[in-house]
Amino acid sequence: MSSKKPVVIYGVTGYTGRLVAEYLREYHVPFIAAGRDGKRVKEVMDKVPGIESADYEIAEVEHTTEALTKLFKGAKVVCNMVGPFMKYGPEAVEASLAAGCHYTDTNGEQNWMMHAEETWGEKFAARGLLLSPGIAQMYTTGEIAANICLETPGLDTLDILVLWKGFPTYASTQTIFSILTADFFHLEQNKYVQWSPFAKAEVQVPGQHAVAMALPWGGTAHPVWFKNDPRVANCKAMGGVFERSVMEGVVQITTVVEEQIKKMPKAQQEKALSDMAASLQAGMPPRENPRVNSTVDSVHASGPLGRVHCVIHGNCNYKQTGLLQAYAAYHLLQTPPRRAGFASGCQAFGHRELLGVLQSFGLSGKPIVSSYT
Repeated sequence: MSSKKPVVIYGVTGYTGRLVAEYLREYHVPFIAAGRDGKRVKEVMDKVPGIESADYEIAEVEHTTEALTKLFKGAKVVCNMVGPFMKYGPEAVEASLAAGCHYTDTNGEQNWMMHAEETWGEKFAARGLLLSPGIAQMYTTGEIAANICLETPGLDTLDILVLWKGFPTYASTQTIFSILTADFFHLEQNKYVQWSPFAKAEVQVPGQHAVAMALPWGGTAHPVWFKNDPRVANCKAMGGVFERSVMEGVVQITTVVEEQIKKMPKAQQEKALSDMAASLQAGMPPRENPRVNSTVDSVHASGPLGRVHCVIHGNCNYKQTGLLQAYAAYHLLQTPPRRAGFASGCQAFGHRELLGVLQSFGLSGKPIVSSYT
């Protein structure tokens, strides 16, 4: 089956999975739309805009390494949308490695990033395969801005802010809650330093007079990606949504987690957090509107004698994620990544290249760069 379709979207029934399918169609890339419920997969795919012109097939698969390996055999790229990834990711990664596939996902779990790098990074590198968890707007677009800053030599400190207008999907909400019991870190002199679980900040929104609340958001992917970058010694990232009530709710829930949920056995923790997440977001958000769903990625980079600030204004963060995933697959079908093994989107494909992709689809504006060197 998969020998005829080079890309597998695993977890296509979610909000982001269907967007990946939509953009693979635009790139004319054949794919397998896979999930645990074949009937549900078909129902979802029938509603994807323009899907009648796509070259795809539907597959129902159990969430086991063996079943996934069988499905992935003959494909070249796996786009995994099934999270929380610390809970469901290992089977998909193991199956990708066994089947000889490049692996990408959209995760926002710093502990999963660290675990993936430590557990499978060298194994993927040895086979010339890419292991790239976290290709998503909330991480990759900010990483693009950071790398634009780092084009100026002598800067070693990154202060990253990611904000977007909208509401997290069901899967994103589950992920957000799943990381509340984990430790998360920023980078200080090339070492991981743990954030306080209650850390928050009032930040100035670039291009506006308004301020917003930002949280470490589980530490984000950025400190992990820049940990072994010789240009960077320090990296902090914060972010969230513009809607203050959502951010205040996360702060309140963090208190409950610290005072009550962390005392429970692990299985009870997972259920309690999953139930809380479902109570806040149980349905599918409406399709994004570029006139409403704006994004801002802002990076201050500094060094002993220099300062650079880069801001990228965009729209539709989930569409950005779907496009980045589709482009990653499209690229990998034609040429090897710039770096095999564990690597970020920018490390694998180039930050200027990814920026051009976002701009070509109208999802990102021209970076605004200010230098104080």
